[in-house]
Amino acid sequence: MASPIAMAAASFLISCLVVVVVLASGASAQLSSTFYDTSCPNALSTIRTAAVAQEPRMGASLLRLHFHDCFVQGCDASVLLNDTNGGEQNALPNAGSLRGFGVVDSIKAQLEALCPQTVSCADILTVAARDSVVALGGPSWTVPLGRRDSTNSSATMANSDLPPPQFNLSQLIPAFQNKNLDTTDLVALSGAHTIGQARCTTFRDHITEPNINATFAASLRANCPATGGDKPTTTWRRWTPRRPTPSTTPTSATWCPRGGLLHSDQELFNNGSTDSIVRNFASNAAAFTSAFATAMIKMGNLQPLTGAQGQIRTNCWRVNSS
Repeated sequence: MASPIAMAAASFLISCLVVVVVLASGASAQLSSTFYDTSCPNALSTIRTAAVAQEPRMGASLLRLHFHDCFVQGCDASVLLNDTNGGEQNALPNAGSLRGFGVVDSIKAQLEALCPQTVSCADILTVAARDSVVALGGPSWTVPLGRRDSTNSSATMANSDLPPPQFNLSQLIPAFQNKNLDTTDLVALSGAHTIGQARCTTFRDHITEPNINATFAASLRANCPATGGDKPTTTWRRWTPRRPTPSTTPTSATWCPRGGLLHSDQELFNNGSTDSIVRNFASNAAAFTSAFATAMIKMGNLQPLTGAQGQIRTNCWRVNSS
């Protein structure tokens, strides 16, 4: 899901849902939603105010940044470290496409003024992802807090652990299982593909495949030439249960089975083991609501550094000097 979440493009799954509202809570044994209540009581409100810039696309970018952080050595803000020696930012799934670093740096600067070396960059990114989705009209969930920041970043791990948009279902499932995320989590997290923009390069091959709706494919080819055209072209301004194309907003459920923009999206509903999950979510908004909240919390709790592990970086883009 590297590029899928990364580009936050349209998902056939959510195109069939009616409404999405998530109200959930949860915390791992190591994290707590009240972690900053005493040490920095205004932390969450500060993040919420600054999370989504005036540019609507930023919300999707912050959500993608959170995913790309957590899938590589856990949710430890390693993706935020400037790439000076084989770090994650120049890994194949990230180079030239990750965005939102300036927003996170701005939030961090505000929090450092309020509560020096208290709120981790990893927590900032996790909360900002949630708040971005909410600001764009999407679901909410309770974020367990108390993560600390890593002191290293790995391009090698990013290249191996982030699933690309070309993956088949047989590749997606183990990629998520390796992160203790099951097939329900896989399908639910694909709901993030209803916000943001997609670059032509991520879906150019898929829109020539036979298992995509012909009308949908034709509308995409109008903005996706056979070569070039790698600027973000397909835009979603808010979280929505429908799948807008660049020029129209089709609402017919008949588009659902073959309306996946990315190959990996379509694989979730392509006569495979996840078809039943898609059908359930498409017909039962409450089921998707619960699954999405659970999946986001599970992903946010991947291998957090806590206690004396790691550090609280003063600047998210560099490790604290000794």
